[in-house]
Amino acid sequence: MAATPGATTETAPAAGAGEVEGERVKPFTPEKAKEILMSLQQPAVFCNMAFDWPAQHWTVKHLSEVLPGKQIRFRMGMKRTDTVPQFETTCNYVEATLEEFLTWNCSQPTMSGPFRDYDHSKFWAYADYKYFVSLFEDKADIFQDVIWSDFGFPGRNGRESTLWIGSMGAHTPCHLDSYGCNLVFQVQGRKRWHLFPPEDTPFLYPTRIPYEESSVFSKINVVNPDLKRFPQFRKARRHTVTLNPGQVLFVPRHWWHYVESVDPVTVSINSWIELEEDHQARVEEAITRMLVCALKTAEDPTNTRAWLNPTEVEETSHEVNCCYLNRAVSALFDHYRTSKVTEIQELRTNREDVKQEGSDVHNRMAVEQTGGQDIILGTGKQEAASPFGPDLVPVILSSEELSSEIGGIFEGDGKDFVGKDREHSGKLHCTKRQRMMSKSEDAVVEQIASNSSMAPPQTFISTDDLLDCLVNPQVTRIVAKLLIQGRSLWF
Repeated sequence: MAATPGATTETAPAAGAGEVEGERVKPFTPEKAKEILMSLQQPAVFCNMAFDWPAQHWTVKHLSEVLPGKQIRFRMGMKRTDTVPQFETTCNYVEATLEEFLTWNCSQPTMSGPFRDYDHSKFWAYADYKYFVSLFEDKADIFQDVIWSDFGFPGRNGRESTLWIGSMGAHTPCHLDSYGCNLVFQVQGRKRWHLFPPEDTPFLYPTRIPYEESSVFSKINVVNPDLKRFPQFRKARRHTVTLNPGQVLFVPRHWWHYVESVDPVTVSINSWIELEEDHQARVEEAITRMLVCALKTAEDPTNTRAWLNPTEVEETSHEVNCCYLNRAVSALFDHYRTSKVTEIQELRTNREDVKQEGSDVHNRMAVEQTGGQDIILGTGKQEAASPFGPDLVPVILSSEELSSEIGGIFEGDGKDFVGKDREHSGKLHCTKRQRMMSKSEDAVVEQIASNSSMAPPQTFISTDDLLDCLVNPQVTRIVAKLLIQGRSLWF
């Protein structure tokens, strides 16, 4: 990676909209921001990239005026400390307006209204996964208030975004997203993120129950883990950050995350960015969907709500799921064909350049052989510069030493933190991550053995026990590859 600008004066603004507000210049051009995103292998926080977005003013009060009388579904959870995750299937739901939410959230006693059965001191409320296209269906102009094009994705705005509104304590259980990477803009209040790298998947005890397409949940409440039941979690490497208003968090592909609201009211906007790897991931998800729906429906045809996440509204019949799988496989091969044609065209276009380059290399070698040691040393490849600086802060591994700082790491723009730890954090995950598949597979075996030794003797294996093995992400990845290989004989 080329050297990345640190101060705002080092990079001239691009010609696109939203680059300059008065004398204030954004630290990264869209092209540079995308280059950083596509190379980062760890979560990081962008500062001073959204100061001119109209969406920065989207407080709940403002949104209540934009959406007067709009009924929004809130998930109601308990403010309690428990070792069991509060999955969506165990929560209650209410339909309410934002005005009603604000009244309830001010702890004003109410004997009527949708929140009347929920004591504010005991419950939190979360309007999560609210897609803009549904929420603002008759207000399409508001899509322009979110400017993801500043991060190098032309034309991307609120239309491809999701809104999250919560009270203190509202949270999303620990999970990973099967598709894409994630950009999160914090608008109002603060949220604390607990993140774990993909290599730690065996230590997070993944499960697909409750089932939600593209979400792999953890059986662990990561803020209050049951280490007797899940001893391997001790090996998980937690990265923690508190995201402040105005900042944008980048979550790389397959990073686990648990997100909680730490202020009385929080508003966030996110967008999942599609990646090349998503084509195979959709095949893996289709396989998972078929297995989960077939086994769980056979177990109890009348009670899908017990295992199907409320976010899943599509049919779960075997016929529908077969169509889903076939569409995913067809889309994958269509992508392969398109990529193949493009690759051939590029090879033809570059053939003469390659020949010329080979000639140049031959000439350079001849010069180096006669030019002495100094020339040979001068041809060494330079080490890529760290992208981190005052406006791009890495989310680092949590430790006991850092625990007292976690809540205040990102006060202001994070410059003090970067100045103190820039050299250390710059080396953390800047280079491409090692997959360590053999270690992960060993950990899976160790996890199973650990579960067997800790669990009481029993002969009954439940449907969920079987599913946890069949739809383990590593297993579905292997099945997808075998399925694709079998179908590719004609390709």
